Amino acid sequence: MTIKGSCHCGAVAFEIDGEIPPELTRCTCSFCAKRGALLAYFSPGQFKLVPAPSGDTAYRWKTRAVAHHFCPLCGCATYSDSPDFQRDGSWDGQTRRIGVNARLFDDFDAATADVTVIDGRHLW
Repeated sequence: MTIKGSCHCGAVAFEIDGEIPPELTRCTCSFCAKRGALLAYFSPGQFKLVPAPSGDTAYRWKTRAVAHHFCPLCGCATYSDSPDFQRDGSWDGQTRRIGVNARLFDDFDAATADVTVIDGRHLW
């Protein structure tokens, strides 16, 4: 299955080769709590920007290990490229993942999905 989505203005659009996870993730770290995204995680090989944007707009905080991408025109939080953190905050030092804002998926109401809360406020 191909999941498609985009920001509000359509300047950042993406396709994902995969299924929408049965549960989305809400992180409570200081940034994610203000951002408000509900994340669906995929491997980097499953995620593709279409077309690839000419510029990269990302916010990196603290350790700079996570790139939180957003549309430079409408400001929508689009996706994050991050270490593949486990629920206890550990990471193998190599594997990465893409956390896509499921609120941007075409024909999908993220507000009705099951959500797992990660205590990012105390993990990172």
